[in-house]
Amino acid sequence: MSDLPLPADPRSDPLADVPPEAGRSPWRDVWRQFLSHKGAVLGAAFLLLVTLACLLGPWLWRVDPGDLDVRNKDLRPIYHALWDATARVGWDHPLGSDQLGRDNLAALIAGGRVSLAVGWTAMVLSMVIGTLVGVLAGWHRRLDGPLMRLTDLFLALPLLPLLLVMMLLFREPLRAAFGPETGIFLLIVAGIGITSWMQTARIVRGDVLALKEREFILAARSLGTPARRMIPRHVLPNVLSPIMVSATLGLASAIITESALSFLGLGFPSDFPTWGKLLFDSTDRMADFPERVIWPGLAISLTVLSVNYIGDGLRDALDPRIRGR
Repeated sequence: MSDLPLPADPRSDPLADVPPEAGRSPWRDVWRQFLSHKGAVLGAAFLLLVTLACLLGPWLWRVDPGDLDVRNKDLRPIYHALWDATARVGWDHPLGSDQLGRDNLAALIAGGRVSLAVGWTAMVLSMVIGTLVGVLAGWHRRLDGPLMRLTDLFLALPLLPLLLVMMLLFREPLRAAFGPETGIFLLIVAGIGITSWMQTARIVRGDVLALKEREFILAARSLGTPARRMIPRHVLPNVLSPIMVSATLGLASAIITESALSFLGLGFPSDFPTWGKLLFDSTDRMADFPERVIWPGLAISLTVLSVNYIGDGLRDALDPRIRGR
């Protein structure tokens, strides 16, 4: 009888029935689930289109939004000539011009750059503050009570009146120190970021409290891993999903808040356009020139709607219960 080993029966191999997809990256499943959300895909495409238009627009449409063309003031958009043959239109101003002859398309592009810059910067600031407060409150028991009471205090404050008070108190000192545009930008970003971190802090705190009882955290503690190494290596990567979802909501909220402040006349200077400022400047003649309100209003509404759809898609894609369906 031969001593050679018999070939193994493939049916007895425990790995034979494992599908080839079992070893794939979970981020591939997240990406696939995100692509299955049609609203999120359309929202991401629209946000990318708006961002590229605002970034590349000044090179594609070489018109200064501050240039005055008094001879071509109060022009209507070129599409207005389709139903009104007597309308004053001009191909040099495809979306028309305002009462001072400034190009509406150039102002819309420039306003989008400022509004998106404020939104992204304020969102990053609020995420940093909220994540820091949430991690400290969830990890350190002694800091949990004071930090959560501070969070409850900020949640109880009326945010819009608080922002208005901040604008009135710090507007002139910051303008004198950094200039009219940079000073107001820093003030608006700081105001929005400081007053919008609370929801993120509460979400991160809850996730950190749950993570503290997980086996890999207990094992790392038993090995003597200090907190300064455990938090960035084990805690933050596991709370990244809710932070990403909260970031999309924070971006939408920051854009709306900046537009509200500019609409109330407490935003950037009059010669520095934003979407909210364009709405504020167009209200006096809204009945005669409704397109001056429609275009910035559509830009704000569609951008915020696209960001909310992206947040819904990220929430579904990062939830393993929904992703496994």
